[in-house]
Amino acid sequence: MLQEWTSMFAPAAQDRMILLLNHVISREALAMARLQPFAGQSVLLHLQNWPTLLPQAPDLALGVTPAGLFERLEQAPGGALRIDIDASNPALLALASFTGQKPQVSVQGDAAFAGAMNWLIENLRWDIEDDLAALLGPVAAHQLARWGRAIATALGGLAAGARGAMAAAGRGGA
Repeated sequence: MLQEWTSMFAPAAQDRMILLLNHVISREALAMARLQPFAGQSVLLHLQNWPTLLPQAPDLALGVTPAGLFERLEQAPGGALRIDIDASNPALLALASFTGQKPQVSVQGDAAFAGAMNWLIENLRWDIEDDLAALLGPVAAHQLARWGRAIATALGGLAAGARGAMAAAGRGGA
């Protein structure tokens, strides 16, 4: 039953994530320009080592459009750039993402396309404060962004503590 629910709602959730990703990319002309030469190519994002206690997370297949944005594909064609993300601890992965820490990844495929994707990962940032200012005004947006940074800092400390505890437990059992 849970697997049916996941397969039913996963495409909608992925579409929303792609809308956000495209919003962020479209605000940076250089990011779009870096992707345009790869129009028609695809990338497959796979969560590797996903815990067996959780419903399997579906792969995300993305195609690069001529505009330098992404579109969701039903499945990645052969020859797609494959990015495997270590998701052995999804909670820690989520916490780390709040602080801008990069997950462990392995990449297989075209080196130039992989380089463009790496550039996006390293350089693309969502200016949440700017988007909030358009909705709420600059003062409220600044305050919300300040609170968000404080929460992200606290979550980063929590993630670092969890990583330390896991490392200590791993060493203690050896």
